[in-house]
Amino acid sequence: MRILHTSDWHLGRAFHRVNMLGAQAGFIGHLVTTVRERGVDAVVVSGDVYDRAVPPLAAVELFDDALHRLADLGVPTVMISGNHDSARRLGVGAGLIGRAGIHLRTDAAACGTPVVLADAHGDVAFYGLPYLEPALVKDEFGVEKAGHEAVLAAAMERVRADLATRAPGTRSVVLAHAFVTGGEASESERDITVGGVAAVPAGVFDGVDYTALGHLHGSQTITERVRYSGSPLPYSFSEADHRKTMWLVDLGPDGSLSAERIDCPVPRALARVRGRLEDLLADPALERHEDAWVEATLTDPVRPAEPMARLTERFPHAISLAFDPDRDPDDPDVSYARRLEGRGDQQIAEDFVTHVRGAGPDTREQAVLRDAFDAVRADEAVREVAR
Repeated sequence: MRILHTSDWHLGRAFHRVNMLGAQAGFIGHLVTTVRERGVDAVVVSGDVYDRAVPPLAAVELFDDALHRLADLGVPTVMISGNHDSARRLGVGAGLIGRAGIHLRTDAAACGTPVVLADAHGDVAFYGLPYLEPALVKDEFGVEKAGHEAVLAAAMERVRADLATRAPGTRSVVLAHAFVTGGEASESERDITVGGVAAVPAGVFDGVDYTALGHLHGSQTITERVRYSGSPLPYSFSEADHRKTMWLVDLGPDGSLSAERIDCPVPRALARVRGRLEDLLADPALERHEDAWVEATLTDPVRPAEPMARLTERFPHAISLAFDPDRDPDDPDVSYARRLEGRGDQQIAEDFVTHVRGAGPDTREQAVLRDAFDAVRADEAVREVAR
């Protein structure tokens, strides 16, 4: 069975001030063409179809167009909700849409109920594990401590239990939206840390033939059978070195697997440039970036006049400007943002405690801070679901 694995469409998202809807429509067209020309038997979309719980109308219309075009091909599609999606909204009408061969899996309780497709060699069971927010699903899975590994492990127990009831030789595919250990993050994914831990081990998915992951925006191979497709388009300059692709996976009769990366159309290259403004405007080595979307970090000791206007004379598509003056790190004028660079919320809070009282938090106080951050993030998730 030939499977096309994609994820993290983020329909409705902009790239800085650039509207990406046209590029997203171009990707959908490329997806449909790939399905038709490469003889794809099933499409899997591993979450973050939309960029937010209540997407703009234009994004909904594009999604509707994608559903119709995939249904017209007669190729089954399995989709799960991600941490950016509203599972309840995305799942509206799932029963009816399923009759057209588009299978939306947004309910955590249905993790162990697969979409079963067949080829000439037998059945392939597709299990959709939507993004499992630990605070919201821990009761469903009967886990004592709300954590990503615990709820995913419980969901996979249901998958294995169902798979054990099926005919010998039944192959299996799991769709999941999670941060798996060994994956490389970028700056455009929303933090899903719980209890100080964001990642889960790849071993959670042992026992299935292929795990199609979503959440991280770089295409990557965790193990031969556990892969991220990545986002089809860039959504931050940290993705400047990404090759945006989908995985074309061939699942053999005996569960053997081969995978090929299919490039996605990206409207413009990304470039990060750094230096003093006059140097950036004059350096001939930067000529190759003149048609790219550019993020410029200026290191001038004093902020130059009209820097963006001057940059866009050479780099018409410069869309991000930052300042990082060449100064001694101990200089009191070094920016607050620079001092916080690379620190998470927990570390910033612990540093604040140290600054205020002269000593850092002990283990108990660290746990209190961690629980507080988890509670706030869980509350935000609950409120987003209720919107």
